[in-house]
Amino acid sequence: MHLWLFLQIFLKTNALLQKDDFATLLIFIYLYRLSSKRTLYCCLFLLDYHYMRWNLQLKPEKHKVQALQDALQVNEIIATLLVQRGIETFEEARAFFRPSLTDLHDPYLMKDMDKAVFRIETAIQNKENILVFGDYDVDGTTAVSLVSSYLKSYYPNITTYIPDRYAEGYGISYQGIDFADDNGFSLIIALDCGIKSIDHINYANTKGIDFIVCDHHRPGDTLPNAVAILDPKRDDCDYPYKELCGCGVGFKLIQALAGNRNQTIEDLVSYLDLVATAIGADIVPITGENRVLAKFGLEVINANPRPGIKAIIQNIKKQVLTISDVVFIIAPRINAAGRIKHGNYAVELLTEFNLEQAIEFASQIEVLNTDRKDLDKQITIEALDQIKNNKETDKFTTVVYQEDWHKGVIGIVASRLTESYYRPTIVFTKSGDKLAASARSVKDFDIYNALEASSEFLIQFGGHMYAAGMTLKEENYEAFKNKFEEVVQQTIHPDLLTPEISVDLEINLQDITEKLVRILKQFEPFGPENMTPVFMTKGVHDTGYGKALGQDESHLKLFVKQNNSEGYNAIGFGLGNKKNISDHRNKFDISYTIEENEWNGNVSLQLRLKDIR
Repeated sequence: MHLWLFLQIFLKTNALLQKDDFATLLIFIYLYRLSSKRTLYCCLFLLDYHYMRWNLQLKPEKHKVQALQDALQVNEIIATLLVQRGIETFEEARAFFRPSLTDLHDPYLMKDMDKAVFRIETAIQNKENILVFGDYDVDGTTAVSLVSSYLKSYYPNITTYIPDRYAEGYGISYQGIDFADDNGFSLIIALDCGIKSIDHINYANTKGIDFIVCDHHRPGDTLPNAVAILDPKRDDCDYPYKELCGCGVGFKLIQALAGNRNQTIEDLVSYLDLVATAIGADIVPITGENRVLAKFGLEVINANPRPGIKAIIQNIKKQVLTISDVVFIIAPRINAAGRIKHGNYAVELLTEFNLEQAIEFASQIEVLNTDRKDLDKQITIEALDQIKNNKETDKFTTVVYQEDWHKGVIGIVASRLTESYYRPTIVFTKSGDKLAASARSVKDFDIYNALEASSEFLIQFGGHMYAAGMTLKEENYEAFKNKFEEVVQQTIHPDLLTPEISVDLEINLQDITEKLVRILKQFEPFGPENMTPVFMTKGVHDTGYGKALGQDESHLKLFVKQNNSEGYNAIGFGLGNKKNISDHRNKFDISYTIEENEWNGNVSLQLRLKDIR
């Protein structure tokens, strides 16, 4: 490990200085002999502010690329990108480029779907009261909005329940079950939660309340004693697609229910704006069924969204909204309700069918979103100060705690700290008599597994590979922090502590054509496992127009050419400190995506720089 650290520092310094001389190597060997592992980590951390790993994907087998070229009559670049995404045949390419609602799987392939539908139909027949219960984040509130509004379209005895983030915490709560008991609800449909709520569901059973669990998180060793458990990640569930979000599982439930009313999938399209919003917000892979649901959901968002979403996007001056717009415009506003006030505000917005009332709800949520921005900015500053003051920048993890931090934004703060230090990160705050936390990971490191290995100090935890939540007793904080650091140190590959740019393909600037860009647009919607293609081009130079932009000159604007190729505007956000690399018409390499830039009604191709070296 000691030698690995030294070599990383030497290689990164040479990359920054663009030198490769023997004297530098001798100096570094001398420093290596004098330095401790801790010192080397400090050096590596400082260099990582300026260094990114470029990971060029291996080219697929040539015969596969050639076969797809011949089948589709496309060039090598397009064929290579498709094979990299696991698309090797004409039929697979057709399904990728032309997703169809007929590609959706039969919902009854999901374990317990027949039981769930039977119990709901029995409740309707017996005029029982049904409580639709869900988490307070985007996935949970959209799922509750979807299932409740569908059921209400033909059955009136439906009420929704979102737990209070602060009084009840994540998932099914005893308070929610008591609410159901006090108000005569005999069936609870839990969405985006419940797969680990064994004690809670046992408690509900003692009160004569049945549960249907619709979740997508990983189950524990024991499943709860519910009437039906819909979760494609169950070991005994053979459902063909495992990566649905919570709202996606909810959609499969209403798809199954629709069959009993002689409805087809076409009758459910209007609900897909909610599903697409959840898919984008929950950062699930946009492959398979998720790709179909996201594509048609985006069409609804752009053509005829429900009033709540229409109210959010009414002032967005953009012809076509993408998944990125869902992630950065729609989702944060829906999330703000649960973070700052209560998730009920989001459900009210998303189930409101009067546009004027929806606009009023949206304006209230906009205020909450502004408050959220102010809070997460302030807490991030305090957390960064804490890390520096405690001199913990050389660790494998970032774990911070302050009792008065707002519980609603610690997940966002954890993401900000991960961007700053690029370490698996956990942010704790006080929640009643316990500590609550949000965790975020770095690319390719499973933070859920690390929490599982440290769970002896936790009361509860749950989540995914890249994001999780947990609670613990305050007296166990330091012990957990040390254990988590130990687990990560032993299991993480050192390369994962440096930000990575995954480059799909090396091309020349002359390969960029309008036809190429037109086909690349058909790769949308982009997202995990189908990210926007990243290209690398070597030996470009700036034509002399390069400059740093922004008040703090943190951004980089270039006009690049490669030999005698056509020139392209290139913009690199956060790359202003690398302007010297492009000075004096020096040759350098770029990694980038290709985008269309619209300005004053004119559309031109632009390179969005990821890094230069």
